[in-house]
Amino acid sequence: MRVRPTGVIPPMTTPFRKDGEIDYKLVAPQVDWMIGAGAHGVAAGGSTGEGHTLDHEEYRDLIEATVEAVKGRIPVIAGIIVDSTRDAIRRGKLVRDMDVAALQVTPVHYLFKPDDEAMVAHFRAMAEETGMPIIIYNVVPWSYLSPALLTRIMAEVPLVVGVKQSAGDLKLFADLMMMAPDKLIYSAVDALMYPSYTLGAHGSIAAILTAAPHASVALWDAVKAGDHGRALDLHKKLLTLWNAVIADNLPACTRYAQTLQGLPRTYPRAPMPEASPAQQAVIRKALEALGALSGARGEAAE
Repeated sequence: MRVRPTGVIPPMTTPFRKDGEIDYKLVAPQVDWMIGAGAHGVAAGGSTGEGHTLDHEEYRDLIEATVEAVKGRIPVIAGIIVDSTRDAIRRGKLVRDMDVAALQVTPVHYLFKPDDEAMVAHFRAMAEETGMPIIIYNVVPWSYLSPALLTRIMAEVPLVVGVKQSAGDLKLFADLMMMAPDKLIYSAVDALMYPSYTLGAHGSIAAILTAAPHASVALWDAVKAGDHGRALDLHKKLLTLWNAVIADNLPACTRYAQTLQGLPRTYPRAPMPEASPAQQAVIRKALEALGALSGARGEAAE
């Protein structure tokens, strides 16, 4: 692996226009905003970016635009959310010659769950065919991988270098940290970034980082500095924001939070609805508490 991405890695929203097409020129402003906030990397094409709605060509062009915008300043992780080994391999091959640090790959997300042997085979085939480092995005509720299975896959497939552990069970996260201490374990437990970091998470890839990157980097820095009073304060404010954005239209709420902080307005891809007036009100209030509006970074800038 050329680089081991660690730290705060926001999963970018995909800049859809109102007609549902991607406005690729709006990738760079978001990248620059993330880097300006101190992000240690970015991810594109993941669930926050509605990657499940992208066709192969859009996916290729989105990752290419992201890599071009980053210009080597921070690592880029390419998300893959598809329903077959064949399609996952195809997407990996589309980006393997780009400056991409790793692939972030979900288990299949349709209703049918592969057994353990098929799951190992899925990631082994991806690694063999693409030759790229892989981070398992453990997020699909009906295809959720246990710490034991995750550890097995990483042991048997060396190119599977880590896990992005989602869902709210911090014990599973802690178990995985203990069972795979040499692998990259990222937290996507959005509501509990503070305890995730104190447990030793190598970083985070989660929508809350995208909604409030400045405060999210400040939280990471506070934990690393041992300033737990500040970390707890940031945790409470970020948890309030998470409670405001978590919904079935989470990507739409996340992009609304970005718009409030100065990024150009973009839209979720239909049929996902935009943030409702009620959602907008609580998101704005939470961002105000973080000092993230009107260019005044408040808590995140101190």
